[in-house]
Amino acid sequence: MLLSPEQTRALYQHAATTRYAVLAVNADSPAAIVDCLIAARECDAPIIIETSLWQLTGHSFGAGDALLGIDRYLAELHTLASSDRFRDVPVVYHTDHIKGPATVGILTHAMRKRASSISLDSSAMSAQENIETMIRLCEIAAQEGLPLTLEMEAGVDDGVTPLEETRSLFGEVERLMPGRLALWAPGVGTKHGLGNDLGGFSPDAIRAHRELASELAGRPIGIALHGSSGLTEEQLAAGVAAGVAKVNWSSESLLIRSEAAAAFFDQNRERLGKSHPDFKATAMDNGLQQSISAIYVPKVKARIESLNGKGQASDFRKTLQ
Repeated sequence: MLLSPEQTRALYQHAATTRYAVLAVNADSPAAIVDCLIAARECDAPIIIETSLWQLTGHSFGAGDALLGIDRYLAELHTLASSDRFRDVPVVYHTDHIKGPATVGILTHAMRKRASSISLDSSAMSAQENIETMIRLCEIAAQEGLPLTLEMEAGVDDGVTPLEETRSLFGEVERLMPGRLALWAPGVGTKHGLGNDLGGFSPDAIRAHRELASELAGRPIGIALHGSSGLTEEQLAAGVAAGVAKVNWSSESLLIRSEAAAAFFDQNRERLGKSHPDFKATAMDNGLQQSISAIYVPKVKARIESLNGKGQASDFRKTLQ
């Protein structure tokens, strides 16, 4: 089931109050989407499938056109999530790392297409620009009568965000446009990418930001954790216990899939010769993707379980009845 913005807001609150986090995977291809849904179904867990600008404009979806990318991505997700195989999996479509001059236009298109939840990349914005852009999205949603569920971020790669920024950023948007914000993504000592020093990861900062954001909003607000690749299971568990409700996962996910693809081609190099009797069967995408899936799906399941997400889909579905 592909969740609406209203249902997604309920899922984020369910995660925040039940103390688990929903895994959010930047799925780079149709095959990666399927693998994430398989893992979620086998864990009876909700899953977030999110796209950054590079996925939307990438060859598998928009081929240079971000709006076409949203349309194709949502069509893919809707078809899969509505199928008998996956209809019991709560699936969120979330925009992540949308930046540049086309940001508002891209996110407006996503709202009109009923994207489950929305965020933007504020890394190149001033604090005032961040606030103004979030307010603009809220205004467009109000003018067009569109449901909107938002994740707001601070400088997530800049160490630990001061609590005052929760007041000045999250608090200001909540004051001007109450009820739209569902997640807050402050810096808590992590960084995007692989090979970064994660020694500054701070569950205490997560707890403090969660408590303040929830106080400012007057409702449970979960923390969105960016830059989770490289964190240990113990660190992830500590983050969830402190109030993380959504965990973004991209770099490590891509590494697992790319290493599996490289291994497939290394192991089948002889079969890929044009005179080999198994050439066609080996060269077809299905063989490659099945090989990647066999390695990748267990890794996604392990990640979901480390976030206490296993079994949470059935519990959440009961709240929708």
